Amino acid sequence: MMQTQLIAFNKPFDVLSQFTPEPGSSARSLADFIEVPGVYAAGRLDRDSEGLLLLTSDGRLQARLTQPDSKQPKTYLAQVEGLITEAALTALRTGVVLKEGKTRPATAQEIVAPDWLWPRSPPIRQRQAIPTRWLELTLTEGKNRQVRRMTAAVGLPTLRLIRVQIGNYALGDLSPGQWRYLAAP
Repeated sequence: MMQTQLIAFNKPFDVLSQFTPEPGSSARSLADFIEVPGVYAAGRLDRDSEGLLLLTSDGRLQARLTQPDSKQPKTYLAQVEGLITEAALTALRTGVVLKEGKTRPATAQEIVAPDWLWPRSPPIRQRQAIPTRWLELTLTEGKNRQVRRMTAAVGLPTLRLIRVQIGNYALGDLSPGQWRYLAAP
């Protein structure tokens, strides 16, 4: 029996969360970074999002990490456009109504810009008259583009999104494009 492999990968901006490139797309895929046979992404990060992506060779572990029933907390840092109000934080903390229904409550707090964060290439668009701020959000569900949709619903469009933790697994000091093996549970 093969031993379960678990990998933490810092997915760069403009990289697909799959090993197969999309025809006609300029985006890179996981195959451009990880040459470990038999591992697959446990969940996904959109092409325009960055940060922690877990890959595993164990289908049951993959399901446990991604299924909504498991309620694995996922923590994100979001650079948003505008000033963060207490009303916006309260809405995020109690659940935001999206087209498919209300989200589960999230933890949400304003944070200072992370001093360890790598520059994004290309950089985000910044408008001189509109400030940006940073939010830390932890969700226990994973609807399509949920963080972006939640922040937009409270008047804070997301400009940059970085996942830093899934359950007990953290991004740590991985640079974009780097990966490391983790101890499988």
